[in-house]
Amino acid sequence: MKNVFLSQFLMISEWKTIVFLIAYLLLAFAVYKLPKKKFSFSSKVLIATVLGLALGLAMQAVSGFAADPLKIPFVNETTLWYSLIGNGFIDFIRMLVIPLVMVSIIYVILHMDERENVRKLVKRSILTTMGMVAVAAVVGLTLGIVFQLGGSGSAASITNGEMKEVVPVVTTLRNLIPANPVEAMVNSNVVGLVIFSAFFGLAARRMQKKYPDTIQVFYELIDALHKIIISIAMTIIKGMPYAVLALLANTIAQRGLNSILEVGKFIVILYIACIIQLMIQLLAISFFKVNPITYLKKSYSLLLLAFTSRSSLGVLPATIDTLTQKLGVSQGTASFVSSFGTTAGMQGCAGVFPALLIVYVANTSGTPIDISLIIMSIIVITIGSIGIAGIPGTSTMAASVGLSGVGLGASFAFITPILAIDPIIDMMRTMLNVSGSLTNAIMVDRQLELMDMELYQDMTRKEAEKV
Repeated sequence: MKNVFLSQFLMISEWKTIVFLIAYLLLAFAVYKLPKKKFSFSSKVLIATVLGLALGLAMQAVSGFAADPLKIPFVNETTLWYSLIGNGFIDFIRMLVIPLVMVSIIYVILHMDERENVRKLVKRSILTTMGMVAVAAVVGLTLGIVFQLGGSGSAASITNGEMKEVVPVVTTLRNLIPANPVEAMVNSNVVGLVIFSAFFGLAARRMQKKYPDTIQVFYELIDALHKIIISIAMTIIKGMPYAVLALLANTIAQRGLNSILEVGKFIVILYIACIIQLMIQLLAISFFKVNPITYLKKSYSLLLLAFTSRSSLGVLPATIDTLTQKLGVSQGTASFVSSFGTTAGMQGCAGVFPALLIVYVANTSGTPIDISLIIMSIIVITIGSIGIAGIPGTSTMAASVGLSGVGLGASFAFITPILAIDPIIDMMRTMLNVSGSLTNAIMVDRQLELMDMELYQDMTRKEAEKV
């Protein structure tokens, strides 16, 4: 009975579990005690990232670098406890996603100046987002072809792989329309919620001219809700360093080094592709006379959170806050572009990743890569990026759509070794997704001439210290 209580209920059956739990608490306390005057919030997040990496590697070393670390009791127990902090933090943030998106969109429309043309905002957001996904696809295809990704692969080593059902693009677009707003909230259909909230806000704005006294109450309610939700978000975000520490330690500890090394070439090329795409993003915003160095300094704490959390949707509140409070992007552009970017046009999960997979599978299966396959891949990836939800694991759907769209659906099982180490590559993909949302919002806001450049260039503002 005692063993069952310790190993299955309390999840502390070995002394090693206790040691690593204490190690986490000591490291978290050390981060907490860092002087605020010398270490900014972003610096604390960066330090926590390094400590999380070291803690994860230490667990790997103690486990003997096992092929399947989760079969070792102390690793399984420790990572489960770590997930309480790391994944619990992400759950707190995701708790705010639906109310934040809904209230923010309505708030923005109610307070939108006449010069903020909604039609222009939507049009330029879609064009910018889809254009950058196409560029990401080109980067992925180019690197995959240059490095002959999958060229030395062997189909004999491939085991069963499960291909997700591919949904026609027309059906995907239809599903974005919120037939039931409550269902859209439950299913985290962010685009559907944006559409519903936009109609709600536009109707309230129109009725305000007709019934000013009655609608004024609604205006004041939305203003109050907006302030409350932002305050809650800022309070939760203060726990980011401790969550990052736990999340990264978990990711490293749960994946055996052997499984990582087997597809090491794919991991390296994907990381290189994401870095190149990130550089393209920086180059793109520089065309709009926005300093890319300032962008990196003001956004890297958010990008580190995205890297460790592996959820574009989960960091949406922090994304909107970074855009409006640090980067000077207008509330309307920040809310719309970032919300749209969690569901459509993710440059990492739905751009670079499926492009590399297409080359990998084509080379592994002996399918010739010609110009027609390349052009078709770019088109399929760009269109297929619509409706890929921003939560961990849904890159499998992007892979299914991409491979099926170019006629390689029957070879889906070839990517099984890659899916086995998905958390490792998902970290970089998610960081690129979030950076894409940030830079897309900046480009759109500059086109609309709404961006507060004084706020953007102001490096004296304290980071995430307010509640």
